[in-house]
Amino acid sequence: MAKAIITLKIMPESPDVDLDAVQAAAEAKINAFVGEDGEKRFSQEPIAFGLKALNIIFVMEEQQGSTEPLEHELASIDGVNSVEVTDVRRAIG
Repeated sequence: MAKAIITLKIMPESPDVDLDAVQAAAEAKINAFVGEDGEKRFSQEPIAFGLKALNIIFVMEEQQGSTEPLEHELASIDGVNSVEVTDVRRAIG
């Protein structure tokens, strides 16, 4: 079965939110969703006025279906304002 490459953007509530803590919590929730062996990449993207978004790219099995349960879990992290799937690609191999 194919794998899906998912890109998420997490927006914090304010520039004062500790993105490293949000990243650690997000990584734990992603590991629970896709397994710890899955590949993940994190980056911070400057938005404006000191605000930075956390971008996450990870690989999941396509048969898992929707990322909606994971999005709800990530949105429940303290300091997170919104979670948005910005890209979904299919990887075969």
